[in-house]
Amino acid sequence: MRPRFALGSWAFSFGPFAAAPWGFDAFCDYARDAGYDGVEINGFRPHPHPDDYASTTARRELARRIAGRGLGISGYAPDFTATPPAECQTADYLDSLARCLDFCGDLNIRVLRVDTVSPPAALAPADYERRFAALCRTWQAAAERCSAADVTLVWEFEPGFWLNKPSEILRLLRRVAHPSFQVLFDSSHAHLCAGVGARQSGKHEVLAGGALELARLLLGRIGHLHLIDSDGTLHNGETSTHAPFGSGQLDFPALLQALRPDLGRLEWWCFDFCFCPSTEHDARLAIPFMRQVLAGLDAGGTS
Repeated sequence: MRPRFALGSWAFSFGPFAAAPWGFDAFCDYARDAGYDGVEINGFRPHPHPDDYASTTARRELARRIAGRGLGISGYAPDFTATPPAECQTADYLDSLARCLDFCGDLNIRVLRVDTVSPPAALAPADYERRFAALCRTWQAAAERCSAADVTLVWEFEPGFWLNKPSEILRLLRRVAHPSFQVLFDSSHAHLCAGVGARQSGKHEVLAGGALELARLLLGRIGHLHLIDSDGTLHNGETSTHAPFGSGQLDFPALLQALRPDLGRLEWWCFDFCFCPSTEHDARLAIPFMRQVLAGLDAGGTS
């Protein structure tokens, strides 16, 4: 496992940085200086929104600015807030997707991150199944569009969005069943969803093996990776707290061993410091931390 390491730009524009978000160029300078190989682009303003880079010329200029710093791009995480895929018309979702795929095409991005947008909620069985079927139809159509553009659509499950139980995650993947639709495995979200059962509606569902067991269940379907530690809590009662590496509950050697069959085919691993107030300090320590973990695995260590 010798991936390229990327840093997600949302870490410097959400949460504690929302009042004074870093500009995207300043973020890229930081990622370069901290030793990252690339960046993962947050598509929420003020970072690159597809409508703000509507022309091929503008998008290629953005690509030039990133490459000029010696950085690649691991993926794109655009804003689909206005089109929740289980609740909007499929055509409206595909319109939003088309702009994102144009953006990806001109920046040579091969991974497009999405979520269900809708918050977790208790639904009557008929409403649940209706929304689930609508979501599957929309993401099947979206995956087909992505396939034609040589882009993989990756779904990031998390406590803060609808479908956050292990059985729901597996069921959705089976129902969409498209090779260009895969799951984004975020280590902190996996811990909260599978080990804690945070923000689940109805019957509580956790796995005995937590995130490690979920990782094994998802093998063959993991198309992208976000790594960060977890202290087992929610940030503001909404989604997983993304804790600096080494400060939380995750056993990264064991987790990487569980994920190993899929990780070998992933070019990029993205470090996700979303909502972490100490990002400017701790994101500099992430690469040496992970290199030490990998060196231990190479030497035969497991924890």
